[in-house]
Amino acid sequence: MKRIELFFLVTIIFISCKKEYKPRNINTADITTFKIDSSSIRAIKAVDNNNVFFADSKGNIGKTQDGGKSWSFTKIVYNDSITPHFRSIALNNNNVYALSIANPALLYKINAKETKIVYKEEHSKVFYDALQFFPDGKNGIAVGDPTESCPSIIITSDGGNSWSKIPCSKLPDFENGEAFFAASNTNIKIMNNTVWIVSGGKKARVLKSTDKGRTWSIYDTPFIQGNGPQGMYSVDFYNELCGIAIGGDYSNSDDNCANKAITIDGGKTWTLVANNQEPNYKSCIQYVPNTNGKEVVAVGKTGISFSNNGGLNWKKLSDESFYAIQFVDQNSAWVSGHEKMGKLILK
Repeated sequence: MKRIELFFLVTIIFISCKKEYKPRNINTADITTFKIDSSSIRAIKAVDNNNVFFADSKGNIGKTQDGGKSWSFTKIVYNDSITPHFRSIALNNNNVYALSIANPALLYKINAKETKIVYKEEHSKVFYDALQFFPDGKNGIAVGDPTESCPSIIITSDGGNSWSKIPCSKLPDFENGEAFFAASNTNIKIMNNTVWIVSGGKKARVLKSTDKGRTWSIYDTPFIQGNGPQGMYSVDFYNELCGIAIGGDYSNSDDNCANKAITIDGGKTWTLVANNQEPNYKSCIQYVPNTNGKEVVAVGKTGISFSNNGGLNWKKLSDESFYAIQFVDQNSAWVSGHEKMGKLILK
């Protein structure tokens, strides 16, 4: 990108996103790690500094209520023989919802009184990747890889008690080989009535609905794409215009070409940032709360990176590997990875 174009882009970002916050120069991340044996954790839901829920690869719904000092687990087994591999989790109306990958797809509603399946789908190609609820508490959405010519998207309008699959006639067509990544439960981002979903593989594109999933648009991106593990893995928005996405090539995780981009028009167009620079492949990206879209953290198997100018430039904070991150305030976040949960403090 030419120097003058970059200058105007920075100017537009700081005009579009509020200007009063002075970003910090964060140099390190203090991480306290909690060992969770025999578990891969890609789905977390942070509540506050003491409370976090996770769903893991061994059918466990785990939680702590004391900042990680102790953990409790609810073990789920389907039909006494199938252990669900969870990569999606959401909280809604005092219920935990966890969605498994692979066949059969199983969406559980879990509370103090019961654990029950509220959606089940059987298909040789079924593979659900992420799950979120809208702020109204009634509407929710989950996304999966295509079983036909379109993405698999299921929705609820009754708070999660029942779910239905949107027919392909109401969704954009997908290219053969285009799909999603169940990497951190963050390829969906919801803000008010708007939802964005990012894809990868043959194409790296952004699906957008401004009416809670009733109608959809789809937009191309300049992300790396074309092969199975390439594309957009995670997306976040600071407001309904300013957003950021990250990913890359999982099979070549040291590559940092065309793996991060920003939008200032609500996801219609995307501009590559820090191309061929830090960071390389990452599976999760999040804006730091209360920093007006300037501070951003990305995590992945290649470590933890930080930006204080909306993603234009980055520094590496840690080599420690994590799959997902969720902030609870401006300084602290919960992180998850292979056989571990963690508490991260920015310094």
